[in-house]
Amino acid sequence: MCGRMAITLPHDAMAQMFEATPANDLPEVPNYNVCPTVQVHTVTAHEGNRRLRPMRWGFIPHWYKKPNDGPLLINARAETVAEKPAFRAAVRKRRCLIPASGFYEWTVDKAGNKLPWLIHREDGDPLAFAGVWQDWERDGEGFVTCAVVTTAAAGAMCDIHSRMPVILEPADWRLWLGEAGHGAAVLMKANPEVLAFHRVDPKVNSNRASGPELIEPIDV
Repeated sequence: MCGRMAITLPHDAMAQMFEATPANDLPEVPNYNVCPTVQVHTVTAHEGNRRLRPMRWGFIPHWYKKPNDGPLLINARAETVAEKPAFRAAVRKRRCLIPASGFYEWTVDKAGNKLPWLIHREDGDPLAFAGVWQDWERDGEGFVTCAVVTTAAAGAMCDIHSRMPVILEPADWRLWLGEAGHGAAVLMKANPEVLAFHRVDPKVNSNRASGPELIEPIDV
């Protein structure tokens, strides 16, 4: 599961990291509390050219008559993404990378309090989530939309949540983006050994919270 994230890397650094040409309308960074339905950064490839481009986080299937015509699809399960009507064409033809500095998950204590955690790469590098995307247009309204591919959690992540994003290493980017041929399905697995996590301030429980203090560790 991935329902909130932080994106702090500057646009030029993202473009350099992914060897991608940046669009002119990328979302503002840093954003320490990225919520579903807002624009996120994505990397796509077409005929040997990579683009760093914005997409709405929340996949809209082509049959939706309006953006809220059905469930908000922010995640696509790796186990069923090739079968679900909403995602099966996208996972074959429209895969992307979704960069993030970290993502949030919550545990619940005995008193029922929601305790937020920030999960990030242990080496400090940005994360690259596996994603799928879809153009949607109806009655003059249009979006380019995306979802994060998730898989069953493994390792220490199991103590926080049962699901986690599919996190791709740089050596895997070409295959996921379709630049290295077929066979990207083998990449849809857990990669927990690269992750670290720490508790953060419960103020991030509000989707209106902002500021760099949201990602700072707190004493517990």
